[in-house]
Amino acid sequence: MALRELRIDGDPILRKKSREVENITDRIRVTLDDMLETMYHTDGVGLAGPQIGVLRRIIVVDDREEDGPGPLKMINPVILNREGSCLDIEGCLSVPNRTGMVERPESLTVEYLDENGEEKSIEAEGLLARIICHEVDHLDGILYVDIMEEEIFPEEGED
Repeated sequence: MALRELRIDGDPILRKKSREVENITDRIRVTLDDMLETMYHTDGVGLAGPQIGVLRRIIVVDDREEDGPGPLKMINPVILNREGSCLDIEGCLSVPNRTGMVERPESLTVEYLDENGEEKSIEAEGLLARIICHEVDHLDGILYVDIMEEEIFPEEGED
């Protein structure tokens, strides 16, 4: 595994729509492993292909909850349904030093392929649902700053 360089807001690749993965190759599997390592190294909870310069529909997520599903590697994720609504604070590894209030569904169902090509479905709520929505947005060239309702500024002296 290897750390990958993060793309930062202003990089045009972050605004492009990612292509579906047609064949799950060893290269895709290595990329997913690298994405997890990069996400953990930067203390993130999610990472999408475009954030490391890969325009493929791949994301990794880990809400780091003790009873959570653990790290998930998702290929071609599709959000099937969204329920409820929750306004909460978000940040992004590709948009450093900014946070904002974003409305997301309280719960959702997402279908995806795992790294072995098996079809999976998961129901997510709360933070995990928020992370999945945030990362799927990346696959469509959307950053949370495009949809945030209000920017939150750190208190004086905080970073």
